[in-house]
Amino acid sequence: MLRKIIALGFLSLAIAGFQAPAAAALFHPKVHTLANGMQVVVIEDHRAPVVAHMVWYKLGAADEPPGKSGIAHFLEHLMFKGTPKVPSGQFSKIIARNGGRDNAFTSYDYTGYFQNVAKDKLDLVMGMEADRMTNLVLTAKDVDTERAVILEERRSRTDNNPSAQWAEAMSAAQYLAHPYGIPVIGWKHEIEKLSRADALSFYRRYYAPNNAILIVAGDVEARAVFALAEKHFGPLARAATPPRQRAQEPPQRAARRLILKDGRVSQAGWRRSYLAPTRSAGASEHAVPLSLFADMLGGGTTSRFYRELVVKRKLATNAGAYYSSTGLDLGTFTLYATPSPGVGLEAVEAALDETLAVVLKDGLPAADLERSRTGLLAAAVYARDNLFTSPRIFGDALTSGLSVEQVEAWPDEVRAVTMDEVMAAGRAVLKITHSVTGLLLPEAKVGK
Repeated sequence: MLRKIIALGFLSLAIAGFQAPAAAALFHPKVHTLANGMQVVVIEDHRAPVVAHMVWYKLGAADEPPGKSGIAHFLEHLMFKGTPKVPSGQFSKIIARNGGRDNAFTSYDYTGYFQNVAKDKLDLVMGMEADRMTNLVLTAKDVDTERAVILEERRSRTDNNPSAQWAEAMSAAQYLAHPYGIPVIGWKHEIEKLSRADALSFYRRYYAPNNAILIVAGDVEARAVFALAEKHFGPLARAATPPRQRAQEPPQRAARRLILKDGRVSQAGWRRSYLAPTRSAGASEHAVPLSLFADMLGGGTTSRFYRELVVKRKLATNAGAYYSSTGLDLGTFTLYATPSPGVGLEAVEAALDETLAVVLKDGLPAADLERSRTGLLAAAVYARDNLFTSPRIFGDALTSGLSVEQVEAWPDEVRAVTMDEVMAAGRAVLKITHSVTGLLLPEAKVGK
């Protein structure tokens, strides 16, 4: 079964897409909190007799002990090994035999487990998920096998991929103190030393109902779901889960620059990231305006970067910007470009810098703001078309420090943003001293 690692920003596009044109497009979740502290969120959607069942834990790679990088993702793998009730390796097979599918994912701020099943199987999957929240059984063989799987995953996805190495290096350069600079999968030398005791210690510390959120979306009645949650999760005991205390990033006072050269690179690339606030950290008043600014600056073929570098100057085959407003701590605002054949990265960077300087000085047309606002607000309609999008939106937000009310209020915040606020946010964040610029180059084309 595929185990996805979801880095900071997983589902950020979904969150950015949670913008609705009218109140009718909101998800209208119903919320209940169990006596043991577990939050339960239900999004009713009666269009088809199916259910998305998700358990999100408020911990991720950024909550790992020093020297134990990768333990959150490692434990995610091990959670499928079994309990006294469900033998090792049988969890996903039981789900499949009942016509469903399941998977899991790890990010910096959360770990999640989900099952998509027919609505009459909700009782089954909820019971299985509650069972492994407290009754996980691990053998030495289980741990050795899964450690080897993760090491191979790292080799294939990162160590043998120059683009992935480039992204990893940029994160490490951006975050000098904060654990967002450590890869979600972990460093190879630390993964190799992760033990059964490490996994169980992490499990017992963080896997508890008071550190989890249950989200159910689909053809269900909220009261019935709350009753099932009381039945399966209600009896589980709270744990003394420690607060989420992370080393914070010091002020960045100088621009950073890195170059990765590799003979396997066939296409050069340019990227620049800036430390940026989120809706939960830093100057949060800039978060929603930054979402609009990113779209106007580089959100597609109508954006300023694309029109200037790709269409007008023909220096790049692609150019843009992206930003996620969710995240428990400071995030990043990123610019990127891919040069056209025969064009050097120096020319692309100069054109991007020139274009950005003009935008920050003179602003953007009011029509661009309205175009981006309309597109972002309309995206919620499409989000509602997919039953499995809504629990992902709420899970990402709630584990990243936001409330249900803040998620529901996002469309109104987007509607209220002014151009002055957009430009103030852009000018506050896109300062070269707050940036990391990365170049990916073919080894053969580098003179030194």
